Amino acid sequence: MCQVDEDYHDQLEHVDAPSVSKKCGKCKEATAAVVIRAGDTYCRDCFKEYFVHKFRAMLGKNRIIFPGEKVLLAVSGGPSSCSMLSQVQEGLSQNAHKKLRFLPGIIYIDEGGAVGQSVEERRRTVAELQALFRATGFPFHIVPLEQVLDLPGSVVTVAPSPSEQPASAYKAAVDHFIQSDGGSRLTPQNQQETSHPDVQESHTQSLQQLIASAKTLTAREDLLSTLRHHVLVYTARTEGYSKVMLGDNCTRLAVKLLTSISLGRGAQLAQDTGFSDSRYGDIILVRPMRDYSAKEIAYYNRMFTVPSVFIPGLDTMTTDKASIQRLTESFVTKLQAGFPSTVSTIYRTSEKLQTVCRSSSTADLRCLLCMCALDTAVEDASAFKATQISEQLSQTKSPETQRQIQGTLQQSPSRLLPPDSAEEERIVGEQQAAEAAVHLPKMTSLKSLMCYSCQLTIKDMTSVEHLPQYILSEAQRRQRRSQMREEISEFLLDEGDGGD
Repeated sequence: MCQVDEDYHDQLEHVDAPSVSKKCGKCKEATAAVVIRAGDTYCRDCFKEYFVHKFRAMLGKNRIIFPGEKVLLAVSGGPSSCSMLSQVQEGLSQNAHKKLRFLPGIIYIDEGGAVGQSVEERRRTVAELQALFRATGFPFHIVPLEQVLDLPGSVVTVAPSPSEQPASAYKAAVDHFIQSDGGSRLTPQNQQETSHPDVQESHTQSLQQLIASAKTLTAREDLLSTLRHHVLVYTARTEGYSKVMLGDNCTRLAVKLLTSISLGRGAQLAQDTGFSDSRYGDIILVRPMRDYSAKEIAYYNRMFTVPSVFIPGLDTMTTDKASIQRLTESFVTKLQAGFPSTVSTIYRTSEKLQTVCRSSSTADLRCLLCMCALDTAVEDASAFKATQISEQLSQTKSPETQRQIQGTLQQSPSRLLPPDSAEEERIVGEQQAAEAAVHLPKMTSLKSLMCYSCQLTIKDMTSVEHLPQYILSEAQRRQRRSQMREEISEFLLDEGDGGD
């Protein structure tokens, strides 16, 4: 047995906590300037080399962006997206060891109208970002979110994607690019910029009504994210970009993974958190910052003076329980403080995920909002169908209850109110009943065209009339096609039938 008086303390190994006073863990010479994780100490030069290498290794490993392609950088002004912009700028510089070989452009979506910013605040923010973008020399586009109200219906349709190329095609494209002196074409020439257009007050009010129609902050944030992606895809298509870079980092993706599971987006996790997202067909969303934690980005921006602009969002100055997104973020960050491997464990799990929904090239089999494959086309003996039946039964009233309600509405006003007031009450009641009768089928028909998560978002909305016209028009088009298919279904051959 162990004895209290035994003297064995000198034989135990003493592990010192990492400190910036120690030597760099890589070069073993310079004094450490930053501690990323326990045991991971870097001096200033080694930390920069580590940070830059990780960014270029992520792009080189996946080999999605081919030489000479136009890539749109989605910059929100936050630390992560501004750090991504800095990495691209440095990778295209003349003294870069391994230069990047694509043509970058920048887009900033002004969401000030959705979060209630004044016109002066929006102009001040845009002016700060314009100065930042002009310093890069890249062409940039500043687009107000109000533009989402005037988008065409093609945004929610799947454009034909380029055919997949073998792995050897990337190396051949790089060799051809180098031999043809393609590096000279990467020098920015005649910087183009799209200034912030004047936004009509009526458009801002319509956008605010759309966001306010969602009753919960959870639904508002989810709806805002969807509208933002629609504007990104539309701008990329009209300006000739084939890839869009997002600034989602490892910490953000870990929070997004748990949030998506809570919101019923389990079937779409592979696309929502993966390196590449090809749900739109011709436009591919890529996340080159997904290997960086928020801590690493904050250290790099501070040490190497990477500018960023704070822009308030819907969840700014809200409590931890204001929305599912905020609650999940608070849970992950607090757990990360006590258990440093929390974010990396969640993130590594997301790398192993694959979608179970059958992908389709037709828009009719994709969600009307998020454009992911529909996860609602399941068998009758499923949890989703059971949920639908329970919801329908809970909303259905028995014939006796309906007769009682109708009798009460017909008799109560005439007994309790004067004749004129009773007639006026009857007319108002009939109008409200007619509006409800028209609104309910629209809500039901829209939900049938969406995935389970987007159905929850629409369910939280007070009215679908505030949705952009391109979404409503596409819904009508799909409904007409579905009705036409039902009418001619008896003349169509099944997939298993063969011709003789």
